[in-house]
Amino acid sequence: MLLRVLACVTALAVTAGAQQTEPFNWSGRVPAGRWIRIRNLSGSITVGAATGDNVEVTATKRWRRGDPNSVRFETKKFGPGSESVLICALWGERSSCDEHSYQSHSDDNDRGMRNNDVSVEFRVLVPRGVKVGVNTINGTVTVDGATSEVSAGTINGDIDVTTSGGPVNANNINGDVRARLGKVESDAPMEFKTITGNVSVEFGNDFGADVNLHTLNGSLNTNFEMTISGRLDAKRLRTHIGKPGGPRIQISTINGNVELKHR
Repeated sequence: MLLRVLACVTALAVTAGAQQTEPFNWSGRVPAGRWIRIRNLSGSITVGAATGDNVEVTATKRWRRGDPNSVRFETKKFGPGSESVLICALWGERSSCDEHSYQSHSDDNDRGMRNNDVSVEFRVLVPRGVKVGVNTINGTVTVDGATSEVSAGTINGDIDVTTSGGPVNANNINGDVRARLGKVESDAPMEFKTITGNVSVEFGNDFGADVNLHTLNGSLNTNFEMTISGRLDAKRLRTHIGKPGGPRIQISTINGNVELKHR
């Protein structure tokens, strides 16, 4: 799910030569089947596989002209038994977040925030079975080595997800979406979408799903065998792929190409 922003703080890209603070660190136990969620405004989020039993989160502020003290970190627990964990990077005193949304407010007292170039880079390590929810506004999102459900979103930047489990949902505005999934045992629906960018999704051979592929200004490409009935539409394709059953999957863009393939 894409983050909802009520009044987004202008965050300028940080270039070479930026300063950085000592990182924020969080480490803790998140049971398999529960979530670690990261919400950011400006900066990348990178997720990898943990070697131990704890989720490990490191967040580093970088800036050239801004005030790093304008950005704070907030940690909350949520969900059944308060076993899931949410960590947010928040710009300004009036910003807030929860497990569903990120809200950034600015007013006349926050004029200094308008030229604030502070960004935050998150690095997250997750054990097997932990669900991953990662969202930023300006920055890339990379997930590699996940074994369970993934929800990823950004507005300006690419999304790249590799998981041996699933399901996966990845939503973007300006940037590519790439996803590589292993064995998916859930029939939960999945969605891979952007507006300006290409979308490429790859599954294993032992997979089946009802798929809806769509582009407005681009092409559709797949190496799955499929049967088409009726008129062939070069911009929209609805069909079943692979073995019987499976989830419903939507893969779409407005300006770009759509690719669905198997290994």
